[in-house]
Amino acid sequence: VRDIERGDVVVFSGVDSWDGEVKLQEPSNPVAAFFRWVGTAFGVVPGEKDYIKRVIGVPGDTVKCCDAQGRITVNGVPLDERAYLHPSDEPARDPFEVKVPPGRLWVMGDHRSVSLDSRSHLGDPGGGTIPVDKVIGRAFVIVWPFSRAAIIPIPDTFNQPALKAAVAVGEAAPFALGLAGAAPLLLWRRRRRSRR
Repeated sequence: VRDIERGDVVVFSGVDSWDGEVKLQEPSNPVAAFFRWVGTAFGVVPGEKDYIKRVIGVPGDTVKCCDAQGRITVNGVPLDERAYLHPSDEPARDPFEVKVPPGRLWVMGDHRSVSLDSRSHLGDPGGGTIPVDKVIGRAFVIVWPFSRAAIIPIPDTFNQPALKAAVAVGEAAPFALGLAGAAPLLLWRRRRRSRR
């Protein structure tokens, strides 16, 4: 019901792109195979090509590892990921810098030491990013086990004013460039009319 934002946890299809992180055995029992097929078709049972990751970068963002304190930065703004990273995980081990292309997302797992995420697919077409149109949905609640039931909010680190300002500047850039290009033409036209 809204656009995908930084910090969202999304489920997406890796068909024709990412290899499965976990190879799932097909059930040998035909009844179990049928119910698995039905569950996968209706999105109740994840398929072996469905992934769940956190969105770190949206189109136009530059995602980089890492600053002097070992933090991931988005458009030069460091992220404090301690609230959602698996205990003892570091944001990333190997340096990278990626500009997220239009229509794509940079995604990373919350258990970074075992997650095969965008970092693991840097050599793939799209430079590790996933197409926005492959997103199946947004995870917003944990329902099982009941002891961990909770709403999944966007972490506060993605609400930093500096990060929001970077977005506003990025969104305003095409308008500003168009205005800068049009201003000389308007001045030239006004001078030409005044000479008549």
